Amino acid sequence: MRTRNSIRVLIADDHTLVRDGLAMMLAEQPDIEVVGEAADGAEAVSAARELQPHVVLMDVRMPRVDGVAATAGICRETAAKVLVLTTFDLDEYVYDALRAGASGFLLKDMRRAELVEAVRVVSAGESLLAPTVTRRLISDVVRRSRPAATPPAVARRAGDGRLAALTARERETLCQVARGLSNAEIAAELFVTEHTVKTHVSSVLAKLGLRDRVQAVVLAYESGLVTPRSQE
Repeated sequence: MRTRNSIRVLIADDHTLVRDGLAMMLAEQPDIEVVGEAADGAEAVSAARELQPHVVLMDVRMPRVDGVAATAGICRETAAKVLVLTTFDLDEYVYDALRAGASGFLLKDMRRAELVEAVRVVSAGESLLAPTVTRRLISDVVRRSRPAATPPAVARRAGDGRLAALTARERETLCQVARGLSNAEIAAELFVTEHTVKTHVSSVLAKLGLRDRVQAVVLAYESGLVTPRSQE
């Protein structure tokens, strides 16, 4: 039985069989409810506005309006978290979707347990990027240097001096996040507790007006606070 606290999920994919498969994988979870489906990006944005899901499972390659544009629209117009679905872990569309505001990505061949955990993690406000993926992904994004793919809001933040609002420890924490370290690893690096790290991360996101750790990592690189070379 679903409860008022169930995680509301919207599934966006242009293949009916994929949508049905994802819905079936989530159906048995008492804390997750699939509230709608969309066959392309335009439908996804409209459905997200109407249904107000907590999480959107977003295919990046769709007709009419692709998943990147849809992700940008959903992140701009709603509070939903977007979890990108892709066939290849280094799909070019994934880079742009993360820059547009997605909170992470999953490969389409994931197991049921991985999908369920991903939905719960992203709904809770965490980002779904393994440290090794974060380093490889963001380094590649920065090296490609494609300004057109950078969301205007993020670009403004990178250049308007908001990093100056961070304390020295908050900047240090942001650098560690950009390296792809988990809270536990950051705590070990900085000789503080995980709770303290969580507090610093929350403060960084609030001061910079960012949705999650993915956007924080992108900003750290695009602002020049860290570079791909500096983390090697």
